[in-house]
Amino acid sequence: MSGAIPGWLLTAVVAVTVFTVMFTVGLGVVLGELRWIWQRPEPMVRGLFAVLIAVPVLALVISRALELPRLAEIGLVLMAIAPGAPVALRRSLEAGGHRAFAPSLQIGVAVLAVISMPLSIAALNHLYGGHASISPWDVARQVCVAQLLPLGLGMGVRKAGASFAMRIEPWLRRISMILLVAALVLVLIDAWGTMVNASPRALAAIMLTIGAALTAGHLLGGPEPAMRTAVAISSAARNPGLALLVATVNHAPPAVTATILAYLVIAVFGIVPYVVWRRRAESRTPHPN
Repeated sequence: MSGAIPGWLLTAVVAVTVFTVMFTVGLGVVLGELRWIWQRPEPMVRGLFAVLIAVPVLALVISRALELPRLAEIGLVLMAIAPGAPVALRRSLEAGGHRAFAPSLQIGVAVLAVISMPLSIAALNHLYGGHASISPWDVARQVCVAQLLPLGLGMGVRKAGASFAMRIEPWLRRISMILLVAALVLVLIDAWGTMVNASPRALAAIMLTIGAALTAGHLLGGPEPAMRTAVAISSAARNPGLALLVATVNHAPPAVTATILAYLVIAVFGIVPYVVWRRRAESRTPHPN
């Protein structure tokens, strides 16, 4: 980061934003709705394959096809192996993602990240001849604090008092939107100097990777439109917190961080056309309930 914004302020705003977003989403999740996934494991298997395997492979293929500089390639692949962006669940639900499947997929991806991230780093060491590492406990702590804890608290509040949850959810959603915009602005201000150092080929590779991830997730999501939406958005929206954690712990050069931050910003806007398309498709779909 360039340091234009005090580190404590940026960290606090991002932490409060992620907690509020996940807590608000949890308020709308009915625990009983999550049980059906155990009777229908196939959609979850397809979704996990798309998020955890297909996207990293696509990112590596694209980065090699465009002959990215090595550090930019590492940054892009780091984002590709960092699943479970906290805001992905909110965007998925807003775009018409399946209200039971989308949270289940988010939870499954977050839990499996504790295993997939260290394994992916080991594979990258073999590929790049490096010595990077990440502790499963560090990943677990980041996932639990940033995602599972606030999501679980929101779901608990919903279960304890559905009427109360329904009353506070609309204004918490508005607050979380304001916080999201504020956090994005602060990240742009703080990281602008770093992001502009990302190579043009890296920016092109990021855009291609986001498009490929959306396409792969949509195709692998199965025949049900709401599940396709959930898998596509979860595939394209990666977790910058995990990617930056790996980069920081291993003292990655600035070019790696620049690519990670560039992916974060481009993804925020790059997913919008897909979200708009799915919203329109959802509005034209008749619902039995």
